[in-house]
Amino acid sequence: MSEARRTALVTGGGAGMGRATSIRLARAGMAVGVLDVDADAAVAVARTINESGGQALAVTASIADRAQVEAAAEKIRGAFGPITVLINNAGIDRFAPFAEIDDDGWDEMMNVNLKGAYIVTQVVLPDMLAAGWGRIVNFSSFGAQIGAQNMVHYTAAKGGIIAMTRSLAIELGAKGITVNTIAPGFILTPMARRAIEGNKFPVPHEQIVASFPIPRIGQPEEVAAACAFFASEEAGYITAQLLGVNGGATV
Repeated sequence: MSEARRTALVTGGGAGMGRATSIRLARAGMAVGVLDVDADAAVAVARTINESGGQALAVTASIADRAQVEAAAEKIRGAFGPITVLINNAGIDRFAPFAEIDDDGWDEMMNVNLKGAYIVTQVVLPDMLAAGWGRIVNFSSFGAQIGAQNMVHYTAAKGGIIAMTRSLAIELGAKGITVNTIAPGFILTPMARRAIEGNKFPVPHEQIVASFPIPRIGQPEEVAAACAFFASEEAGYITAQLLGVNGGATV
């Protein structure tokens, strides 16, 4: 199967790392389903890809709602065929001291950042099983590796992504499907900008970045490059791995 004939689904594809990944996969010759809860953002990314000569379709869904995800996946299949590349990027962030996290806040975080990846993966997995080939890339966070103040619920969900990746890789490897995790560090996305502008970090973000071996903020395109590799034919013997795109922050 050539990469030009593959169809990818990128969740959270309307902005930040999802946007960059959608564009990068399209550049590799894949047809891309750009899924986002923000319909206008998804449309804008799909338009950018199509105007550049690629193939993309914007679809709207909450990844925590199975019926919405199933409907979105059917639209993508109808346009481009079976989905054999999945980038589970969509997520939310919240900041609160642990003692102030309520049940609704905890459940929202788990429903989007962990259950959402489970739902989308289950919805598209039959396509990969039928093809005997698939690539699943799940987004975690370097906070799940080193911890993060006022983000216990966020890091717990992202830690679950790492464990889910490893177990899925064991279960699906013999079926021609690889499953890997990317754990971004401090990446300049709209989400990161909101956190910076809202003074959500315990110390100035410049101080955080200055402590990294590569002392700068990362770019979404750098994460997209890692996604493109994991989604490629060349990465066929790589599974159950966690790749940190973080400037060495976890050292």
